[in-house]
Amino acid sequence: MPITLCCCKRGDCLASFKRDIKNAPPCSSTHPLAASVTRPTNTTKMVTNSNLHYHIIKGIIDNGFSPTVDDLADTFQADKEQVIKGLYDLQDYHGVVLHPNEPKVWVIHPFSLAPTNFYVQTKNGQWWGNCAWCSLGVAALLNEDVKITTTIGAETKQVEINIVNGQIHEKNYFIHFPIPMKNAWDNVIYTCSNMLVFENEEQIDSWTKRHNIPKGDIQPIEKIWNFSKKWYGNHLNPEWTKWTVEDAKRIFIEFELEGKVWNLGDSKERF
Repeated sequence: MPITLCCCKRGDCLASFKRDIKNAPPCSSTHPLAASVTRPTNTTKMVTNSNLHYHIIKGIIDNGFSPTVDDLADTFQADKEQVIKGLYDLQDYHGVVLHPNEPKVWVIHPFSLAPTNFYVQTKNGQWWGNCAWCSLGVAALLNEDVKITTTIGAETKQVEINIVNGQIHEKNYFIHFPIPMKNAWDNVIYTCSNMLVFENEEQIDSWTKRHNIPKGDIQPIEKIWNFSKKWYGNHLNPEWTKWTVEDAKRIFIEFELEGKVWNLGDSKERF
């Protein structure tokens, strides 16, 4: 703890440099040397994966974009270096994806901070979802009427998906999952960019051949909507933690998500 001389006019509290400042009698706040005394503060909040994740998600929901390092430092009453370390720790935990060369949020599921093929709107704001699954996750977090605008197979035909009073109206769409979930974080941006909306399996067959992307699992959009509400339901909790692999397996089974794409095997990696 920094030590400084106390030299109050009343002359009864001279302190040496070796004396712990907490044992020194208080100085007058008007004394010119009083401002140099460094005192501990109880206002600094510990930066954890959980509360950092919470404040980023809440900032995106409230404002439509992510808080900056400076914003988060103000929120936590912490040094920027502490926040930056927290962001990289959260990235190691698979709770956020930062820009490659700076501690700036690129993706924090289900939100993307860069343009994507999934635009999510309510009467209160607009956001980008990373993929079909994530855009439904955004809707689940917002808990209000939502319109998702996207295109079939990220090509030319634009469609809208409306969720009103918690019910998805356009139930005739399907979501294609070409990347096995155990490999999702090998390149999570690529994984998300391939989870797209289609009208039928024939479209998916044609699309996979046209783009040389393996055919994966196909699920009805309403089923993934219900799954998304469970998967992302805790993401606005200040005590959020990631699902473990075992948690993910249980949730996949609960929603009958089976087959090679959903098989996590004996993976010990964070999902």
